Amino acid sequence: MRTWINIFWLGTKELRSVFRDVIMVALIVWSFSFAITERARGIGETVNNASIAFVDEDHSALSAKLRNAFYPPFFKVPEVIKASEVDHAMDQNRYIFVVVIPPDFEADVRRGRQPTIQLNIDATAVNQANIGAQYIQSILRDEVNHFARRSDIETVEPVSLVIRRAFNPNGTQAWFTAIVSMLDQISLLTILLTGAALIREREHGTIEHLLVMPLTSFQIAMSKVWANGLVILVAFILSMNIVIQGILDVPIAGSKVLLLSGTVIYLFAAAAIGIFLGTVAKTMAQFALLMLMVIMPIMMLSGGISPIESQPEIVQPFTWLLPSRHYMAFAQAIVFRGAGFDIVWLDFLKVAGLGAVFFTLSLMLFRRSITVSK
Repeated sequence: MRTWINIFWLGTKELRSVFRDVIMVALIVWSFSFAITERARGIGETVNNASIAFVDEDHSALSAKLRNAFYPPFFKVPEVIKASEVDHAMDQNRYIFVVVIPPDFEADVRRGRQPTIQLNIDATAVNQANIGAQYIQSILRDEVNHFARRSDIETVEPVSLVIRRAFNPNGTQAWFTAIVSMLDQISLLTILLTGAALIREREHGTIEHLLVMPLTSFQIAMSKVWANGLVILVAFILSMNIVIQGILDVPIAGSKVLLLSGTVIYLFAAAAIGIFLGTVAKTMAQFALLMLMVIMPIMMLSGGISPIESQPEIVQPFTWLLPSRHYMAFAQAIVFRGAGFDIVWLDFLKVAGLGAVFFTLSLMLFRRSITVSK
């Protein structure tokens, strides 16, 4: 009983230390609010006000019809330029797309030939270029086919493909991006807070004061885990209700209690990694470098940026050692697919097991790291 009382009071000291750090509090607020909304809304799902120009060497009714098929809000009003201006205009970043209609284009279409249209793309605008190219090809193809048929009758294909979207009928990318961003922020800040707290104690000399008291390494480490984990947990709850569901309108299909329970387990695992890095690093500079080496793989290999199956086969087995991979799996299953505990229990167990391993390693290195630093 005395052990847990000591852990509680040491944790309250840690909480006061966190809230006295104005910069850290501001970082937490920003990470769980503006960082999530900007990431969710910043990746466009459609073309928006893309600049486009036409080089019309045909000057026919069809070429004018093609030009008039592009209008806001997807594209800006198309401008007509000369062929000699294309390279210079794209070098100056005036247009993302330049469509070149060759001479006798309409006449060739009337004769049943298959003339080509040149599409120049400024691929430095990667997202808009990829999506916009598909839009332009579809629009031009539909307009030319309509002109060639001279009717709105559509060709009946021998096979009808029926597409059914599961769990996200409208394909709203912001739903997925918001949840991934939230989970990334949890990983980053939990590891940062716990590891930095341990380094700060060492640099200020207070860690030696704690060690000469009737305290164990377990009590010191556990107090930092629960205190910093509690801060992130409160931020997670507020962000889920205000930012994710309120501002971004992301529906939660599964149980919020189950998601919260899984987050608590993951906070323990992430905090254990932070403590482990804090015992390995001797200074804040070393800890910052270790963070760069650890946090990027945690984010990139967790399955949020790209599915695990799409990653190199040589890397995939190592992702099993990342608690973030299993947290991402069960969090998305709960949020998007409404999964119950009977489906995600194994991922819960994996996260808890990996957290226990990292926490045990931290305790084994704790006192030795203090002795070496002297």
